[in-house]
Amino acid sequence: MRYLGPGLGRRFFSQWHLSVGALAALLVLSTQAARADENGISFWLPGFFGSLAAVPQQAPGWSVTSVYYHTSVSAGGDVARSREITLGRFPANLTATVNATVNANVNLGLVAGTYTFATPVLGGQASASLLATYGSNSTSLAGSLVGTLTGPGGATSPFSRFDSIDSSLIAFGDLIPQFALRWNAGVNNYMTYVTADLPAGAYQSGRLANLGLGHWAIDAGGGYTYFDPKTGHEFSTVLGFTYNFVNPSTDYQSGVDMHLDWGASQFLTKQWQVGLVGYLYQQLGCDSGSGDRVGCFRSRVAGVGPQVGYIFPVGDMQGYLNLKGYGEFANENRPAGWNVWLTFNLQPAAPTPPTSTRPRFTK
Repeated sequence: MRYLGPGLGRRFFSQWHLSVGALAALLVLSTQAARADENGISFWLPGFFGSLAAVPQQAPGWSVTSVYYHTSVSAGGDVARSREITLGRFPANLTATVNATVNANVNLGLVAGTYTFATPVLGGQASASLLATYGSNSTSLAGSLVGTLTGPGGATSPFSRFDSIDSSLIAFGDLIPQFALRWNAGVNNYMTYVTADLPAGAYQSGRLANLGLGHWAIDAGGGYTYFDPKTGHEFSTVLGFTYNFVNPSTDYQSGVDMHLDWGASQFLTKQWQVGLVGYLYQQLGCDSGSGDRVGCFRSRVAGVGPQVGYIFPVGDMQGYLNLKGYGEFANENRPAGWNVWLTFNLQPAAPTPPTSTRPRFTK
């Protein structure tokens, strides 16, 4: 069965053109109560890249991507202890066992504007993006601390306390710029990107819920997409690494992070796409800095779930709507739960080939 006409890979599809990593992280990258490294929170939002991540945009010019992102996550003792330390509620001379739970519900609206250049760069298609985030974060921490306090001269005394903290915030998150290059070679597509976190969002180290990261970060990586327009088969994967700078509010530096996002799909028609998505997030380097009181604290999480996409014309533009969800597992030193993404991308449509005006001769 022939699903798509020749050349439709370049003409019809570039979902996640933001690479957006933005897509984003994308993204993203600022859902403090829900993510890793310091306090189990990372710059990179797993799942930021998806299917067709490396496919070039069909035409140069401006495009816009908007995302609704929801996540519900929870974590146990290690993450709760880290949060207690950051909030200043865990004395330095306390040796204690923490039996507590952190729960977070985050709703974000993300908007990214992207300009795709007409002039090739290193033989590929170049694009520059800026992502802004606005949303809500509701986080709670409840549980007990039981241990001993060490006083002057080494004397110890029993310590026990129950904490119940609720924190909610509606505000802007950090700004996320990104630059990407994409190349097409038949059914094979390649991309590379670099993005960063500009800590302009709402952040206070003594507040449980935040929408800013509190420190600078830079992230770079590359990806590949196999897409055959004749069969509708598609597979994409993007690998990236994050370097985190010191958080000046806490003197804490998160280690280097690795993230792998992937998507596999089948185009049933020129418009409808179904498939699976997934990610693996692993912190490679240990946390450090004078404010680090939790040790190495390397974090990990994996996720997988379904996706569905729909491509449609919007005037002289092309619209793309994608819904995907992830269930998380195998987490360590990081909250886990589930998240859902609803993405709408609007970009220039492919130019219509000119009609030949050459005269026809007959005999």
